[in-house]
Amino acid sequence: MSLSSSDSTSRRRRTAEQAQDPSCVLDPHANCPHGEILDPPLDTRPPPGHHSSCPAAKCSSGQACVSRHVCEESWEEIKSKKTIKAENEVEANKLVNNYRFGFRKWKSHVTARPFEHRSDVVKELYSELNVVKPHSGPGQFVTCGNLAYVLLFGWWVSLVYFLVGILMFSTVIGVPYGRLCWKLCCYFLWPFGNTIHEIGNTLRRCSEDGPDYECSVETMEDSLPVLLPSATEGPAPEMPERPPRSPYWHRLSTYVWLLLGYPPLAIVHSLVCFVSWILVFTIPVSKMNAQTLSVILLLPPEDVLLSTSSHRTNQGYETRALLCCYYAANWYYYKYTVDGINVFAVNLLPLVIVALVIGYVDKENKYASSDVKFATAICSIIPLSYYIGMGIASISAQSNFAVGAVVNATFGSITELTFYITALLRGHRAANPCLQEVVKAALTGTLLGCILFIPGICMIIGGLKHSEQRFSSRCTGVSSALLFISVGGVFAPTLFSKAYGNLVCDACTNSTGGNSTSNASGPFVCHNCHYDLKNGTLFRDHIQPLVYTVSALLPAAYIIGLIFTLKTHSHIYNIHVEGQETSHHGTVVHWSRWRSLLILIVATVLMSACADLATEHIQPILSQPNISQYFIGVTVIAMVPEIPEIVNGIQFALQNNISLSLEVGSCIAVQVCMLQIPILVFFNAFCDVGFVLLFSDQHMWASISSVILVNYIFMDGKSDYFQGTALVVVYLILLALYYFAPSPAGC
Repeated sequence: MSLSSSDSTSRRRRTAEQAQDPSCVLDPHANCPHGEILDPPLDTRPPPGHHSSCPAAKCSSGQACVSRHVCEESWEEIKSKKTIKAENEVEANKLVNNYRFGFRKWKSHVTARPFEHRSDVVKELYSELNVVKPHSGPGQFVTCGNLAYVLLFGWWVSLVYFLVGILMFSTVIGVPYGRLCWKLCCYFLWPFGNTIHEIGNTLRRCSEDGPDYECSVETMEDSLPVLLPSATEGPAPEMPERPPRSPYWHRLSTYVWLLLGYPPLAIVHSLVCFVSWILVFTIPVSKMNAQTLSVILLLPPEDVLLSTSSHRTNQGYETRALLCCYYAANWYYYKYTVDGINVFAVNLLPLVIVALVIGYVDKENKYASSDVKFATAICSIIPLSYYIGMGIASISAQSNFAVGAVVNATFGSITELTFYITALLRGHRAANPCLQEVVKAALTGTLLGCILFIPGICMIIGGLKHSEQRFSSRCTGVSSALLFISVGGVFAPTLFSKAYGNLVCDACTNSTGGNSTSNASGPFVCHNCHYDLKNGTLFRDHIQPLVYTVSALLPAAYIIGLIFTLKTHSHIYNIHVEGQETSHHGTVVHWSRWRSLLILIVATVLMSACADLATEHIQPILSQPNISQYFIGVTVIAMVPEIPEIVNGIQFALQNNISLSLEVGSCIAVQVCMLQIPILVFFNAFCDVGFVLLFSDQHMWASISSVILVNYIFMDGKSDYFQGTALVVVYLILLALYYFAPSPAGC
């Protein structure tokens, strides 16, 4: 989701203005300055006993407030009102969905935003490198990014051009291309502020040689004043005729160039394109090299003109700017998107192909070890999770709430379920009970991360920028109540087994060194103590029916929560949408519903393959003697798939929308308990893979205490960086417990 926000200065100014104008606070529909989300200021709550500020419109029968209780209720209703500014109907749907229980919270836009409405910073990111801009002089281009370009790319690209130029001069026929290479050699050493033009009667040639090609007159007209005299200097001189020349494809030098000169330069520019694109912040370098490779190097050499920032020449011909780069790096490229997908997720997508190739082709680990294959497979889950999230958000935004809820419930947990089921199947086939314990540790780790770490890190980052943030405790209470129910239900069979199970210990000895059958007196020391459940009737007749009962009740509670928030009590979110500019039919959606569904299916299949590779090569990781298998489960396997959600939560917190940041973690935690675990239980009923809903004491008490702590912190409806620090510190303490804990018995 994308919520427009201003900086802290303008936000404080807006708050002060609202405090001076009571009507602005009391009437959410008044013409107040606000962004996409407007919550009333914190310091405008009416003092006790003050009744005149209570709006009459909020009182029953349209009459004035007569009691402090009624006035406070009206104020609470106004305070919880959220005004959302949406660019179109689809975005409004997505924004409203973000506040509803059962929908995954999504930051990015699902529709293409009008370019003219974007900020100047964002426009600069998407601008083409063929616009000549005014500048003060060469000195302004001496920046850290430009100097880094020279060190990383400029010197060796120029060296390659110099060598290719020598090669072309040696052929005699390719002398014009040799001159061009030496010109570009100087250009690519320091391209900033310099311009490459195409000269000649381009517009006429375009019309004559390619009648079916669309010639851009506006581009020509816009670029002409760069090198031609302005209107104030008198009429432009008449363009001289170009000397006759043979067509481009009828020259022998063209084929010499394409065979000898162009291939090495194509390799060099392709390599620079790839590296600079992967680095993200150097995307302008990638654009510059792509333009050179696809356009400039395929032009006749006499049509290429270079002009420096300090000396621009005009030979009297029509010109068109092809390439002019001013800065090699831009910090704001972390916002860059490709078809609605963030550039970082796009860059990680090839990792999926790498994981599949080395995983299924190199079966004998000749070229990559199991550790490398496991790391690659786990990291490839990150972009797939991002694409799945975008697909879910796109379908939900273009559908009604019922369809959106079904899609969220179906695909919202597909990432984790794919890994869990794959691990259970592989562990069952290999008779390896350790993978079952890893799955339980991953489930617990997801709970702890979503309950403690995600809200905590969002509170810290949001609190550092906005000091104190507020959220609606009533809206958060829905997820909190369901979280209490779900955690209690999940660990109910474990508590039941502790109460009624028989404790069995092996290798018991007394202080005198005798065995357990000895009559010697003294304390006994026992090892490998556990509850014996399967040798008796307790598990079969009591615990297993309880597990199935709980697994049926938890999804039912999830459905009731959906009905409560989407149908009967949707007013508790009190969301007002305004500022819609276009209808649904006039909106350009990045992904249509069918495309989103296709991407969801493909991403799920790829996720299954990557999860299979990860579980196949996880054993060397589990065999590390100094790291507990519990720790691997609660950290790497649990939190890597949630990285896109963590990023979404942090972005919400930076925009002073902490309520959504908190809902990110709660939504995932509730889905883990109410959907993922029951699905695993019923999957085990149809295909016995040994998954038993009995957790270790550490899992149980860590989860229960975390839920209690979070609900205590959420109680006052306020958050700051101190509360966030407390949550993160508790999470790190629990991770330390898992790190030093011994691995499960038999693993």
